[in-house]
Amino acid sequence: MPRERDAGAAFARFDAGQTSGRRATRPPRVLPERCPRPGCPPLCPFPTLISWIAKVERPFSEKDKGACALIPYKTRGLRRESPLKAALPRAKEPHMQDETPLFQERLKAAALAVESLLSTLLGPGAQADEIARPARLLDAMRHGVLNGGKRLRPFLVAESTALLGGSANAALRIGAALECVHCYSLVHDDLPAMDDDDLRRGQPTVHIAFDEATAILAGDSLLTFAFDIIAAPETPLSDGQKAALVLALARAAGLGGMAGGQALDLAAEKSAPDEAGIVTLQAMKTGALIRFACEAGAIIADAEPDDRRRLRAFGEKIGLAFQLADDLLDLTADAEAMGKATGKDAARGKGTLVALHGQAWAERQLEGLVAEAKELLQPYGARSAILVEAARFIANRRN
Repeated sequence: MPRERDAGAAFARFDAGQTSGRRATRPPRVLPERCPRPGCPPLCPFPTLISWIAKVERPFSEKDKGACALIPYKTRGLRRESPLKAALPRAKEPHMQDETPLFQERLKAAALAVESLLSTLLGPGAQADEIARPARLLDAMRHGVLNGGKRLRPFLVAESTALLGGSANAALRIGAALECVHCYSLVHDDLPAMDDDDLRRGQPTVHIAFDEATAILAGDSLLTFAFDIIAAPETPLSDGQKAALVLALARAAGLGGMAGGQALDLAAEKSAPDEAGIVTLQAMKTGALIRFACEAGAIIADAEPDDRRRLRAFGEKIGLAFQLADDLLDLTADAEAMGKATGKDAARGKGTLVALHGQAWAERQLEGLVAEAKELLQPYGARSAILVEAARFIANRRN
């Protein structure tokens, strides 16, 4: 019997007690009666999942063993919320000021500028020393990097550079390079061998829109393209500044940074880390690129070592806040608001600081991290107002 291809229609038929033209009263197949995941809570919706599998006449698979706890069940990017998840309240927002119109305008302007530049740089014409640009690969790269998003990392590059009086044009190009690295990581994270996601920013992920092999190549190409942007003669920086940026970004993105953090994240599915291990994992996987975004401003502005250390520390604080807020959203937000799957960490048994300490603790920590980040920028006075708002925005975000 063919699989139900229209998930929305399938859910409608499921709710109506009908499937694929057959009556729901057909003899049941032999399926697991209880959740096979050790230690699953009493409200685990696994029986509902099994009922759904039986009705759409799809084989029970190994992946279904993780479809429990707080997660909705996935069918080609559409999700049916579990009873437990639907009952959870939204996270309380920390008691911090909302962003000003000026902050929102600058965030939007930075996003538009970097998207315009990336769209131009990822045009069809081959550049000097390029032989050709394969159309399908280029389309996949554009799908991966031009499908929306807040563009927070390029914004942080722009604002940290502005704080210290650096070149806005250079900051734009470095921000575009950083966004290529960030989006490459998302393309690869979404692959079946890793997080196995069908949605990203509300759109089909690259391997769904194209295929897995093309997605791998698109990610590879976005990563190398980032360093192309930095090193290009159009980037108005000295050779020394470019070398410093290449080194800092390579270390933030590679073995000792984001890629290493992803390796730890995969390992955490088999053996849950302790609290220190979780902090290390998150600092590498998520925090390293945010730290680079802030530190890059000091390199672009050719600032003093103290400025670079201060902005680096600021980036570390808001990087931790970003991941903590993300963990809260993973617990409380729905897939539609996030534009991607939620609840997957809980389903896979991954430890998070929110899971260890609870929602109230996490909200207090967010307030503390914002206060510490603000304190680091005190020497810059009113000039740092936008970056301080950025810290609040990260802690308060809804998606």
